[in-house]
Amino acid sequence: MIYNLDKINEMADGDEDFINSVILVFLEEVPLDLEGLENALEQQNYEQVYQLAHKIKPNVDLLGMEQTRATALQIETLGKSAANMGEIKEIFPILKKDIQQVVSELKKDFGL
Repeated sequence: MIYNLDKINEMADGDEDFINSVILVFLEEVPLDLEGLENALEQQNYEQVYQLAHKIKPNVDLLGMEQTRATALQIETLGKSAANMGEIKEIFPILKKDIQQVVSELKKDFGL
């Protein structure tokens, strides 16, 4: 398991509906953002790469995905310059794999 619900549990204070809504929002938004990020990379749109990595970062952080957050932060930082697109393309598969794995685990763990 590469996610950790400690932060969400602390925020939820026992509210299962809150936890489920956070998980559902993650499952709805993050795969779409990841797809957008991949498209932005293909189009060499570094501004959109930056924006989408910035948007993904707090979502993975909320699920305690520290390594994934670090990868998103690295892509976000590199996305500030078009000169870094090659490096971003090398790092992106790690982010994609981690997010896809967590999406799969969350769906299984929450019966979605």
